[in-house]
Amino acid sequence: MLTPLIKRIELLENYEILLFFENGEKKVYDMKKNFKYPVFEKLKDIKLFSKVKIKGETIEWETGEDINPDDLYFNSINLK
Repeated sequence: MLTPLIKRIELLENYEILLFFENGEKKVYDMKKNFKYPVFEKLKDIKLFSKVKIKGETIEWETGEDINPDDLYFNSINLK
């Protein structure tokens, strides 16, 4: 199964991202779990964190950090 493309994102409180997928699903991704990795530590700065954009199949920050599309889809909380 191919991971559905992200059509839109919204930032929520507490470093969570609402993801809208092309298949109609909405999911919430909790970014805090990634802060244990040095590459993501600088995204604790909420101003930098808020500069996330959709790029191709994933999301990316202006400083180059991105998340595996499968992680975004399969490790997010599904909203009904």
